[in-house]
Amino acid sequence: MDQPTVGILHPGSMGAAVAACAATNAAAVLWCRDGRSPASRARAERFGLEPVPTLQELLDRCNVLISLCPTSAAEDLAREVAGHRYMGLYVEANAINSERAVHIAELLGPDATVVDGGVIGSPPVNGKTPTLYLSGPTPATERVEALFAGTTVRTKTLGGNIGQASALKLAYASFQKTSRVLVALAVGLAREHGVDQELIEVASRRTDSYLSEPEYIAKTAQRAWRWGPELEETADMLAAAGLPPEMLRAAASTLARWHDAKDDSELTLTDALNRLAQP
Repeated sequence: MDQPTVGILHPGSMGAAVAACAATNAAAVLWCRDGRSPASRARAERFGLEPVPTLQELLDRCNVLISLCPTSAAEDLAREVAGHRYMGLYVEANAINSERAVHIAELLGPDATVVDGGVIGSPPVNGKTPTLYLSGPTPATERVEALFAGTTVRTKTLGGNIGQASALKLAYASFQKTSRVLVALAVGLAREHGVDQELIEVASRRTDSYLSEPEYIAKTAQRAWRWGPELEETADMLAAAGLPPEMLRAAASTLARWHDAKDDSELTLTDALNRLAQP
């Protein structure tokens, strides 16, 4: 198969680095400089991307488009591309929910072929090796896999349904990003009472990620009747310290969905998840 010409929408920190990796197996990697900031232009130049003056020229020349833009702009960008009746392969690689991914596929179809994508990991620079998860029609996902073969962007196809890759991306991000915020709240609360260094020392004794222990979800459900009020107490302390309490109040509200699982030693992971989804 001939090497494709690839377009990147738009060269942010992730998009520019991913596009540069695609250049390994592409005839050229283009970007549209119209309306882009000086920072975008500098990134594109640093990664060796070829500029074109208009979106129309980009679409006319590219067999493959990769959309990596701010989450809020994903649909507007897809709608703009659809307005030009783009007929190539469109890789929707933004951090959006599954319904939005399906909607974007509908916006672009039937002219374009859409692959749902989600990048997990840091931009592929300085030895970083993110994974681009894919879902959609098999011939299309295979083309994307071939585009990144032998590069520092790993690929993995999850299935044939648009929305699967987006679901994985957001499921992981929900833990990763919320955990970082929780760290800030925990350290902030401890600092308010002069015990932040002790908190860090306690935490240093355990470095494993809770996300790797799904079997503990059932135990969490069994303890929810105790943990919920404890989090409410902590939320009150956060508020008193001038720190935002809403995240812990939301966690307490989530735990309340397990109120009838009190000390149920027979509860399984499946049961706990079912109860969580059916309040």
